[in-house]
Amino acid sequence: MPKTEQLLHRIDELEKETGVRRTIFAACPNSPAVISASIRAAKRNNAPIYFAATLNQIDCDGGYTGMTQAEFTRMIRFEVERVHFTGPVIVAIDHGGPWLKDKQRTEKWSVKDAMDGVKKSFEAAVLAGYDLIHVDPTVDINVPKGETIDIRLVAARTVELIAHVENFRKQNNLPAISYEVGTEEVHGGLADEKTFDTFIQELKKGLVNVGLPDVWPCFIVGKVGTDLDTTVFDPVVARSLTSKVRPLGSYIKGHYTDDVANPEEYPLCGMGAANVGPEFTISEYRALCELEELEVKYEKEGRVAVLSHMKDVLHKAVHESHRWEKWLHEDEQGKDLGELTEARQDWIVATCCRYIWQQPAPLAARGFLYANLTRLGIDPEQIVLGRIERDMDKYFRAFNLIGLNDLL
Repeated sequence: MPKTEQLLHRIDELEKETGVRRTIFAACPNSPAVISASIRAAKRNNAPIYFAATLNQIDCDGGYTGMTQAEFTRMIRFEVERVHFTGPVIVAIDHGGPWLKDKQRTEKWSVKDAMDGVKKSFEAAVLAGYDLIHVDPTVDINVPKGETIDIRLVAARTVELIAHVENFRKQNNLPAISYEVGTEEVHGGLADEKTFDTFIQELKKGLVNVGLPDVWPCFIVGKVGTDLDTTVFDPVVARSLTSKVRPLGSYIKGHYTDDVANPEEYPLCGMGAANVGPEFTISEYRALCELEELEVKYEKEGRVAVLSHMKDVLHKAVHESHRWEKWLHEDEQGKDLGELTEARQDWIVATCCRYIWQQPAPLAARGFLYANLTRLGIDPEQIVLGRIERDMDKYFRAFNLIGLNDLL
């Protein structure tokens, strides 16, 4: 049984024994600091940790973190050894599908090239020891704007990608892995009941037709009220979706769990897992801004020679990346970053720093900032990691994961 299913199965057993429901916390590894903080937080909470990495973040070309799949799993191993963490670590691809990688979309790759690119990424993930792949072919740049991709095509491409991974895995004598399917987005989403049912039927039929009747996703992504601009989890919808997929042997997975107002409701509704990502980029950004305020204070006292200008450097790098443009609201399209309200500029810069953390200018500014404060007896890295960990702790607590490792 793959590692993810083993963990889910044990959580189910514990619920029968103790009556306590649990939801797995998944962190999106959008920076080296977030990776380190995730493992440290998991160790302190004595709980499993799950990494959900998009192909924009980590891929064969290095992604915006600068890491390939093999380098990512190696970094995790080193961090685990560094803090002597002995609990379960699940490594997964998040939103693996054609045109979900920005490069494919902006360069308008063909269907064949986009699918082949995803297959290559999946192969590299399996070779690197990933435990789960989220297969998400719900985007098609050839579908006219305003229209939705045919859910039967989504199912067919899902089957094609799963079959490719299974064939590759078996040819290379690699362990079984787990799968996640679906999306919470409106494009090809499984939000309405009829579409959801059609997708499930087509997926079942397709897997049987390619000789994979025993392969089935452990997670199906559900639209449970949260999205980029909404932070309220809908327990009624979650319970309804859970009751639909549990007989199939699957669990509902929540995305966009960042800053959710009612995280304690997730386990109560039977949610299998939930992803949190941009929130931790904001945590890292806020911590660096606080450190810069301290640096400026000491500079005025004559105790710092050269300022890092951390915040200005990050703002400039985010602006010049243009990657923030995809997060503009409808009424903001065509506007420059400086034309937005101060609140929107702040949110965009804070959340889009994940795209530029590893660029030379931000790295140099961080180096200046850390050096200035270290010279004064302050440990800036521990402060940044501590801020991220603090924001992770609420999920370990709300999802009833504290101390779980002792029961596994």
